[in-house]
Amino acid sequence: MKKCATAAFATVTLAAAMAVGAIAPATAAVDETTSIETIQGTGAASGMVGEQVTVRAVVTGAYAEGGIRGFYVQSAGSGSEVSAEGSSGIFVYSPGGVAEVAVGDHVEVSGTVGEYFGLTQISASASGVTVLTEPADAVKPLAIDIPSADSERERFESMLIDPQGEWTVADNYSLNQFGEMTLAEGTSEILPGERTLRQATDAFAPGSAQALALEAENKRRALVLDDGATLNFLGSSSNKSVPLPYLSAGHHVSVGAQATFTGPVIMDYRYDLWRMQPQGQVTGAEDVDIPASFAQTTAEGPAEVGGNVSVGSFNVLNYFTTTGTQLTGCTYYTDRAGQPVTVRGGCDARGAANEENLQRQQAKIVSALNKFDADVVVLEEIENSAHFGLDRDHALGTLVDALNQAAGAPQWKYVPSPVAVPADEDVIRTAMIYKNDAVKPIDESVILDDAAFDNAREPLAQAFQRVGGNAETRFLVVANHFKSKGSDPKDGSANADKGDGAGAWNAARVEQANALVEFAEGLKKARNTDKVLLAGDFNAYSAEEPIQVLAQAGYVDLGAAADTRSYLFGGRTGSLDHILGSSEVAQQATGQTIWNINATESVAYEYSRYNYNVAQLFSPDQFRSSDHDPVLVGLQLDK
Repeated sequence: MKKCATAAFATVTLAAAMAVGAIAPATAAVDETTSIETIQGTGAASGMVGEQVTVRAVVTGAYAEGGIRGFYVQSAGSGSEVSAEGSSGIFVYSPGGVAEVAVGDHVEVSGTVGEYFGLTQISASASGVTVLTEPADAVKPLAIDIPSADSERERFESMLIDPQGEWTVADNYSLNQFGEMTLAEGTSEILPGERTLRQATDAFAPGSAQALALEAENKRRALVLDDGATLNFLGSSSNKSVPLPYLSAGHHVSVGAQATFTGPVIMDYRYDLWRMQPQGQVTGAEDVDIPASFAQTTAEGPAEVGGNVSVGSFNVLNYFTTTGTQLTGCTYYTDRAGQPVTVRGGCDARGAANEENLQRQQAKIVSALNKFDADVVVLEEIENSAHFGLDRDHALGTLVDALNQAAGAPQWKYVPSPVAVPADEDVIRTAMIYKNDAVKPIDESVILDDAAFDNAREPLAQAFQRVGGNAETRFLVVANHFKSKGSDPKDGSANADKGDGAGAWNAARVEQANALVEFAEGLKKARNTDKVLLAGDFNAYSAEEPIQVLAQAGYVDLGAAADTRSYLFGGRTGSLDHILGSSEVAQQATGQTIWNINATESVAYEYSRYNYNVAQLFSPDQFRSSDHDPVLVGLQLDK
């Protein structure tokens, strides 16, 4: 049963109470009740655990559905300040009684005091909950700058609050599963102007005092905004029939967007985190209980980068034209109807389960690439079609055909594979596409076949020259996809995760960086240019050792000056995707940007989540066409 949040500000009247039902007169005298402040106390836990109590208070939040199975009450007329005796609010766990109350009701509750994983509560049966007919002073939301210390937050646990200050969406990944998001308060003091929660190793060396201080600050600034429910939207079919909260196809909650509170919330503690609960369960993007608004981004294209040639990097998220249905043994992730959407395992395909889902995936990638405004694009995570007995460039050619068809002109071409390819390649590969009216390829592409890349994707290099330009406009692009941070070997080796923030396989990525430098140096003379761009997914944040190896070799991270970052993991923003230029080409860079259309958006918009929820969020647009944001740089290449 949904309850309107605005009722919290009204004084309860007899007529309002009659609409709820189950009305009963007061059954306890005032001197037999206990104040909520006394129950809460000033410590981390109540000193009255196990005792039977009766309280009289005003309902500030009620959740008859969604799994919370209870309601919050607060001392009548409180909220102007925090009582010296303790918090004025408390949670009432009452699965049988919650349906009988509404926000704003004056109630009497009799039950047992307890601590539920750190949250003080009263457990009450349905018979222990009575809606009173007598009026009570309305609760006032407490306007407060929320402190970061647990001991300070404890003083207004379960109270109705009006959060002050500026807030930014810092993490939206769990919106798709648990209906919750993380907000960041204010801006970083360590990184002035930073509104999101930055990956510490994107700014400071792993394990350094600065990195540790930044992560500590991140934790202090973070606070969860919940949906008034405990549902797992990827769980039972009944949960999938509840619309995901806060989101719709046209209403996004994007990382980096400003969040503005439009109503009060309740300070709550669940699942080991402090949370802000709405006054009722939120379903969809237009629910009356939504307590905040979120700035909407209109990223129809990347920011201008200038110059007369542009180069970008784009991760296409396992774009496989070989679908699961074309192979044997595949297992699948399925939608709410049990229909396969993406390959889970059991075979070598990694993308769409069938042609229908491939077309959804392709539509998003095509929409994004045709709006990307890049002349050369390095691609990562595209199918190596040779692994399936096809021409190595089959999937790449399919994507280019789709790009040209959508563009209405044959503007795109792909860089063909070289004659010599490694004998044992991964099922995914790097690739390059380009606009033929802007640049032309010079000589054959070449792949680095080196033992350093036995656990990664081999770099692919191609020289280009600006159309209408001479040899002075020639430049070399190398596509990269280093070893990932996951699958920790946990063997004590140099590749094991040391817990310093760099993740696993750092030593392998350092070895790959050194091999890449040597590869590029050798190609400078062979391709008659010292203008070199190293682009792609390096699986290393900006301050980590692999990127520093490239910097020490003279390469400049051209995307480092961008206002935002390319990836989101664990609620932290950072760039795994880079375009690094030799000093000779870096001085000709005119601008750089990171186009926030993927990492900043909810995973619920991916083709891989099609029909996972009753709210259909898929659109054939650029948003969440991948999990990495594309990086773009502009170059002024004259003569």
